[in-house]
Amino acid sequence: MTFHSVVRGCGAYLPSRIVTNHDLAAKMDTSHEWIVERVGIHQRHMAQEGEYTSDLATQAARQALDRAGISPESIDLIVLATTTPDDTFPAAAVTVQQKLGAHNAFAFDVQAVCSGFVYALSVADNFIRSGQVKSALVIGAETMTRLLDFNDRGTAVLFGDGAGALVLQAEEGALQKNDSQRGVLSTHLYSDGRYRDALYVDGGPSRGGAVGYVRMQGREVMKHAVEKIGASVKKALEFHGLTPQDIDWFVPHQANIRIINAVAKHFSLPMERVIITVDQHANTSAASIPLALAVAQADGRILPGQLVVIEAMGGGFTWGSAVIRW
Repeated sequence: MTFHSVVRGCGAYLPSRIVTNHDLAAKMDTSHEWIVERVGIHQRHMAQEGEYTSDLATQAARQALDRAGISPESIDLIVLATTTPDDTFPAAAVTVQQKLGAHNAFAFDVQAVCSGFVYALSVADNFIRSGQVKSALVIGAETMTRLLDFNDRGTAVLFGDGAGALVLQAEEGALQKNDSQRGVLSTHLYSDGRYRDALYVDGGPSRGGAVGYVRMQGREVMKHAVEKIGASVKKALEFHGLTPQDIDWFVPHQANIRIINAVAKHFSLPMERVIITVDQHANTSAASIPLALAVAQADGRILPGQLVVIEAMGGGFTWGSAVIRW
């Protein structure tokens, strides 16, 4: 018997504390205008003292479960994409499992930085396709502001905190490449460790014990992001015999409005079909795509049966895309 995975619920959570560009400009050599011009960000949310990644993830997961109409006990798998777990171990996913009361699930983290949610979605989808799992929580959650050096305006203005989650459930039958049935049609993952030094954190348990800060070569990341994201989306569409005109909603990783605009222009996609939240959320790394999905579903833009394409690129480099019939 074959299976495919269908999105049943979508949830999100943002910390209550909002930090505007003007707030940052009062503390460092930057300005609202400079930030908006370079990356399109107006504000970001920051976790409060004592508010951890697992807390954000749990709130987003609860909302996704409520919207799916299922209980935590019915979840078989929790995959949490995060770069900022509460602790070195255990996995933040296990903490989320405990907080939810999802005692019948097995849980683990996935670390692929900004591409983490696409990777986590692929992992959960493949568990469902194999028949090992009937229902899964896929979460992206980050407290990225805790990795920022606020003396480095090139990175400190870019990131925010938040979480988003999807509930996937198994349905019988395999999806065909150009299937009109709802479900995750395919995922496409890539990485290239030769670009490690273009975007990384200069610390970790095995590198001196300090957590470290985000370091980035902005121009290098921008150049590769447009190229690699474009190639990933192109391959995903070709795999299904689709064209950009078939996309109802393009939901990119929310890192930089210039990257989003460049990829949309490359595929001649009107911006009216691109979901943009970077202005309000900043770059929430693995949380950015599920946050954007939750916003667009809640406001009535993304509807059942529509074709949604997601993509992301993050440190490593890692990158990837997925095609979903919502």
